[in-house]
Formats: sequence, C-alpha cells, structure tokens
Amino acid sequence: MRSIRTIVYTVLIAAVTAVFSLVAAAPAQAAPTFKAPFPCGQRWTYSHHSAEVRQALDFVRNDGGTTAGTPVLASASGTATRYSQPSGAGNYIVINHGGGWTTYYFHLSAYSVPSGAYVNQGQQIGVTGSTGNSSGAHIHYEQLFNGVGQVISINGASLAPYPGSYGSKAITSDNGCGGGGGKAFRTWGTGVLVRADARLSAPPVATLPGPTTVYVLCQKQGDTVNAEGYTNNWWAKLRDQGGFMTNIYIDDPAAVLPGVPVC
Repeated sequence: MRSIRTIVYTVLIAAVTAVFSLVAAAPAQAAPTFKAPFPCGQRWTYSHHSAEVRQALDFVRNDGGTTAGTPVLASASGTATRYSQPSGAGNYIVINHGGGWTTYYFHLSAYSVPSGAYVNQGQQIGVTGSTGNSSGAHIHYEQLFNGVGQVISINGASLAPYPGSYGSKAITSDNGCGGGGGKAFRTWGTGVLVRADARLSAPPVATLPGPTTVYVLCQKQGDTVNAEGYTNNWWAKLRDQGGFMTNIYIDDPAAVLPGVPVC
C-alpha cells in the first residue's frame, strides 16, 4: 500500500496541474468599448506613419474646426497618469483601464486632470497640442494590451487597414454625447429650418414645424442669423435631424448652449 505521504503528494501535484491548466485556458481580458478620444459630434481624419511606435494613429480635425486647443477625452474609464517627454511624446497621459488594457495620448498642450485621478469615459483629460517631437497639433493615440500595441478599434470596429496619410479615412465621435447621444433642449418657433451646415446658404435637411425636443451633439460658429429680435452666429448640430439649426430657436437664454461641446 502507498504511504499517506505519497497519496498527499499525488493529490497536490494533480491539483497544481489542474490550476495551471485553467490559467492557460483562460481567455484574454476583453477590451473595453473604446470611443474616439475627441468630443461628441466632431469628425477627425487619421493616419499611421511608418516611424510611429506600436500601432499608433495620429488624429487631426477635418470638419472645419481647429485641431489645436480641442479637448482630448478619455476613450474609456480608468486611472490617468501624467508624463512628460520633451524630446518625444511631449506632455502625455496614460490611462490604465484594468485587465491589462491602457491607452496613450501624446503631445498635449496642457493636462486637465491630476496624476492618479480616476476618469470616466468622455471626461476631458487634456488639450490637443504639439509638445515634444511633433510637427503640428494632433492627437497621437494608442491602445495597448499588456504593454503591446493593438490595432485600434472604436466602438468595437477596427480602424485597420490604416491609411498612410490624412484625408482618406475619418470618424465622427460619439464620445461624451450622453445617454442616447446629445443633450436635450426644447425649441420654440414654427417652421424652423435645419440645414446641412451652419450657413444660411446650406441646403435644408429638415423643418421643425413647432416646439419640440431636440438632441444637440455639439455647436459651432457659422453665419450670423437675425430673427425674432435676436442675433446669434452659433449653430447647434442636431442628432436626429442630421443638420444644424441656429441657437436662436433653442429655448435657452444663453447664446452659447451650456454643457454642449464645440464641434
């Protein structure tokens, strides 16, 4: 008969082997559902250069807005850490999302959160700039798993194959839009036109027959509108109508809508 010691050793070895088998078979931690690192409603084009580290993409605006000075947003929730590398990445932030996943945001002109802060998806973490080894304002963005660069995906969709220059591919952000996308406002007036752009010459895409609730994704300056005794050159981009309306007919006393990002 085997000794009790031999039986115990056999059981222990079997248990350890089983544990290692489970660890080896465990799947990798699923990636967060990353969103674009810039504000709701904005459209940015992107490119990958051969000299870029890992699987990075560089983003610049191509919706008529200015790249420099635009807020940089957390693409998923996590703990933010600030770094500075004047000869390379410049001012940058790394967000640890847990499960081995991190994102990098390079060349910031300024930080918007302290090092060690927990940030929510869509929260501003910095300002787009050109610090470090950079030839112009842009967001250098990376997604890493266990320190290894991954092909970047936004809302679960891969952005590969990467273009080698700006202009051929672009995405519009839904980051920070809020529940369902956009901030709700009531309108006033009748027969209010929603146009394809913030210009009086832009073609109408919809008409608001009377007061209703609209969801504003972002706002931007455009043609000056004079109506109902008011003057305003700010326009609201509407989620459901797919166009812009003058802020005059948004039922809010402010000319620039509160809590709405700039497109």
